[in-house]
Amino acid sequence: MKEYFGIILAALLTDNFVLSKFMGICPFLGVSKKASSSIGMGIAVTFVMVCAVMVTYPIYHFILIPLEISYLKTIAFILIIALFVQIVEIVLKKVMPPLYNSLGVYLPLITTNCAVLGVTILNIDNDYTFLKSIVNALFSGLGFMMVLLIFSGVRSRVDEADVPQTFKGIPSTLIAAAILSLSFLGFSGLGK
Repeated sequence: MKEYFGIILAALLTDNFVLSKFMGICPFLGVSKKASSSIGMGIAVTFVMVCAVMVTYPIYHFILIPLEISYLKTIAFILIIALFVQIVEIVLKKVMPPLYNSLGVYLPLITTNCAVLGVTILNIDNDYTFLKSIVNALFSGLGFMMVLLIFSGVRSRVDEADVPQTFKGIPSTLIAAAILSLSFLGFSGLGK
């Protein structure tokens, strides 16, 4: 149980994909303007992460390794991730058109989101069991959503702030992201 708690803590705080590993920055900066789109993107990424891990783990261990073609894992994993992104995109387009429209180009970009690919590969590199891999994927996705929500709040405050013209827009957004990232650096001692 202690190992699972360590995986959960690392996925949420100490090894957060966005703020510690700097993966998934594109949707982090692009979608975090509103809390509603942050939640939608977070749920979509979490769903894709968990489903991708549930499929890539057995493919890697029962197909790629026995056939001695484990060097193809990145290509195989990207294809599997793309499949789940297409499913999410089709479902959102039919069921939730406003959310689909608010996510825009960032929804198909989940396919190339290095956080999703990163969680599948890091599970293998860390020799996680199937259950540990799913737990890591679930809480990595929830950590991604948590950071999007926190940053949407920060961005709303920064956008309302009276900042010099030079810092309006992207510069103030990047500075706020850097400060948020530094604040998560304080959690780095928890895993040790």
